[in-house]
Amino acid sequence: SIDLPEAAVAIQVSGSFGSRQEEAQRLGRLLRPKRDGKTARFYAVIARDTLDQEYASHRQRFLAEQGYAYRITDSDDILTGDET
Repeated sequence: SIDLPEAAVAIQVSGSFGSRQEEAQRLGRLLRPKRDGKTARFYAVIARDTLDQEYASHRQRFLAEQGYAYRITDSDDILTGDET
C-alpha cells in the first residue's frame, strides 16, 4: 500500500497484478483532495494486442461503474501531438 498525499501523477506500467478493487483503492489514494487544490492524474501504459490490454478493458469497465472518468489516448496521437 502506498499513500502519497501530495502526489500529482501516478504511472502504472503493468496492470496484470492485483484486483479491480485494489486499483480503485490506488486511484482513491491518489485522487484525494490536495492542499493546493490541484487534481492528480493517473496514467496506465498498456501494450496493444496483449493480455494486458484485456485486463485493462475489464478494469476500465469496473472503474467507470465506480464513477471514475477516463480517456484512452493512443501513443501515436501523443507523438504527433494529436491527442484530444
